[in-house]
This record gives sequence, structure tokens and C-alpha cells, in this order.
Amino acid sequence: MFALNKKDKALLLVVAILTLFAPFILNPFPTGSALAQFNAGYPDLMQRFVIFGIFAIGFNILFGLTGYLSFGHAAFLGVGSYSAVWMFKLLSMNVVPAIILSVIVAGLFALVIGYVSLRRSGIYFSILTLAFAQMSFNLAYSVLTPITNGETGLQLTLDDPRVLGVSATADGSIPVTSLFGLEMRSTFEMAVGPWAFQFNAGYYLCALILLAAFYLSIRIFRSPFGLMLKAVKSNQQRMNYTGLNTRPYTLAAFVISGMYAGLAGGLMASMDPLAGAERMQWTASGEVVLMTILGGAGTLIGPVLGAGFIKYFENIFSKINDNVLHSWFSFMPDGIEDAMVFIVHPFIGKGWHLTLGILFMLVVIFLPGGLVEGGQKLRGWIQGRKAKKDGPSGKTEPAE
Repeated sequence: MFALNKKDKALLLVVAILTLFAPFILNPFPTGSALAQFNAGYPDLMQRFVIFGIFAIGFNILFGLTGYLSFGHAAFLGVGSYSAVWMFKLLSMNVVPAIILSVIVAGLFALVIGYVSLRRSGIYFSILTLAFAQMSFNLAYSVLTPITNGETGLQLTLDDPRVLGVSATADGSIPVTSLFGLEMRSTFEMAVGPWAFQFNAGYYLCALILLAAFYLSIRIFRSPFGLMLKAVKSNQQRMNYTGLNTRPYTLAAFVISGMYAGLAGGLMASMDPLAGAERMQWTASGEVVLMTILGGAGTLIGPVLGAGFIKYFENIFSKINDNVLHSWFSFMPDGIEDAMVFIVHPFIGKGWHLTLGILFMLVVIFLPGGLVEGGQKLRGWIQGRKAKKDGPSGKTEPAE
């Protein structure tokens, strides 16, 4: 099935379950309970989980397979967003042409940048990609304002020509993005006792595209092309000594990675038709690097886990404030309660970056393979305890 081995099928099935049942998985606490603030099953955040998962999967094809560390991938994310919004302005509000254009334009842009940047390797390659990204950001922010609308950002207006659609709805508002009539903001809410679950059309479109992107990444990892990229990461100099030109392979990986980023940018604009230069900043490029390393560079599911982990911290953990902390420690005497809030305060709310930084350092130091390595060690520990308990004969040993 799908030309995958048993292990890869299981991995694809895990990702499918996590994405398709996310409205249930991300809403474990009843609505109105003290822990409901940790629920993440609302459409906007779920869309961010899968969109940045796609972004990280694409980046992992370059960094995880070839070892080339790019600090400029946010440029392709931004280019994809701008392309999608322009398609909405000029053609129609159907997301399909917008997504296709964003992938194509990002791929062409990556081809140009990759052709120049891949003439160098190591830190010089990283600096070149960072320079291109910053140039792209400044062009979008101040120079190409007729195309990007500068610091305000490119957005839809009632004056847009929209060849295959209407410029305004019957009530005089701007049309919304849709998939052949199905609005991306369309949401079905289901109440099950004290729980409330939301099923959003835009999210499920992003989820299906994530599954397709993940499947494609598996095929790339297992293909002869993927093995060649792994060889480049292992010892590119030795490959060059054999007379093999590795640049076409690395350039192809760079372009594919850029197209993934453009796809993520197109999906962001499809869910919220707005494109701004801030999506091309170096901080956005650094974020996808953190996602990939935190989840496990070179692994298949690692970037998806890393993207979800960071976006959860950014959107959920950052909302915890002093009032929430006081409610947590209200059972303590007043003096101790205030002391606990004072201690924990720097690590939550606006200080969530500090907590994320500490966790990132711990992962890098103790789990170089990221969250995936942590899961593998945990599974090995559980299996070891089970084997020790069952004994060599497979039966439970008597307690000593």
C-alpha cells in the first residue's frame, strides 16, 4: 500500500490519526474547567500546527538529509503568501489556484537563491541564505511596496478585479476564501457533555495536505535520491573525489524544500488572506530550525512534533498570567502563594521564551536526536522493564 514498508505505513497512520482526530486530542479538558486553558483544539491554532508542520517537513528535507543549514527559508514562506494573496485579488477566492501558484513561485525563487548559495557550504552557505532572506524582507518592507503594500501588508479590498469571482458579496463585504464553494472558515461545533469540539473546513484541508506532504517526504527519504542526499551529508568531499557532481542533488533538495515552504505560505494566506513582510524575517527562519532540531533533524515525524511543540508554547503557555498562577496556588497560605507566583512568573506569559529556551537546551544536551530520540528511549526502557519482568521464558518471574 502506497509503496511503503511496514514501519513507514505505521508512521503515516500515526500522523493521520493525530491530524484527523486533533479536535478531540487537543481538547482533553472540559470547557469551563480550570484546565480548559490548556486546550488547543480551536481552528486557528490547529491550522498553525499543520501549516508549520509542512514548513518543518520541507526544511528537514534540506537540513536533515543534506546537512545544509539554511537561515533563509522564511523568504519562501513569505513569497508563497504574497503569491496566494495576489491570486485571490486577481483571479478568484478559490484556494486551489492560489496554493498552486505559491508553490510554483516559491520553487522558482528557491532555484535562483539555491543556485547562488550552494556554491558554498557550511557556515558560508548559512550566511548566504540569511543574507538573501534579509534582502527579501527589506524589499518587501520598503522597496516593492506596489507589490507587497509595505509595512501594512498585502490584503484584499473591495476594488480587487477578481476575474473569476465577485469583488464584493451581496451585503457589500469582501468574499471569503473557499474550496469550490466550501468556505475555509466554515466550522461545525459539537458538544459532548461538558466538552466542546470544533471541526473546521480550513483545518481539514491543511491536514489532508500535511498527510500528502508527509507521504511525499517518506518517499523522498527512502528513494535513491534521498540516499544520495544522505551520502552528501555523510561525506560530500569524498563524493566529489569520485568525480560525482553533487550540486544538482543539493539544488534539487533546496528547491523541493523551498516549495514546501511556499506551500505553507500559500496555506497561511488561504486561511487568512493577508501577507506581511514579517513572515520573511530571520526570526521566522530561526523558528523552523528550532522546530526541526527540537523534534529530531533527519527523522520523518520529528519536524511535525517540533512544530506542534513550539506553536503550543507560543499560543497556549504564553497566555498563562498571574491571575491563573494565583488560582493554581490558592490552596497555599498567602505568603507562600505570593512567593510561588513570584518564582514561576518569569517562566510563563511573556517569559515563555525562557522556558522554551531551557527545554531546548535540555533536549540538545540530553537528547541530541530530539523528541523522537526521547520517545525511542522511553519505549526501550518500557520494553526492557517488561522483558525483565517476564524473564527469559516469557513468564513473569516470582518476586524476590
